[in-house]
Amino acid sequence: MSDVLLVVVDAANVVGSVPDGWWRDRRGAAERLRDRLAADGVPGRDGPVEIVLVVEGAARGVSSVPGVRVESAPGSGDDHMVELVAEANGRRVLVVTADRELRRRVGELGAEVAGPRTVRP
Repeated sequence: MSDVLLVVVDAANVVGSVPDGWWRDRRGAAERLRDRLAADGVPGRDGPVEIVLVVEGAARGVSSVPGVRVESAPGSGDDHMVELVAEANGRRVLVVTADRELRRRVGELGAEVAGPRTVRP
């Protein structure tokens, strides 16, 4: 089991947490979040982290960059994030989202959950 914390970020939820016009350019907003994550990591988390940014809908196709793997959900972003947590095989996982149902689902699988402010000022 890896001691590297897996951080799964709900791009749509985190981007949507601040009304800054993201709805006019969902892909661009996801790219800005990706770039912020690549530059800043996860504030307050000591030790190495692996960041996975899950995108869906109009943000699909955003590319990965060093430090952030971007995964385009083939269907529901929530379902894809639950799959990532389920496949972690006991690894420590932090899911960043404010979505209550998603928080419940990944929490049942043993993931820690945190809100969008964890990665977005």
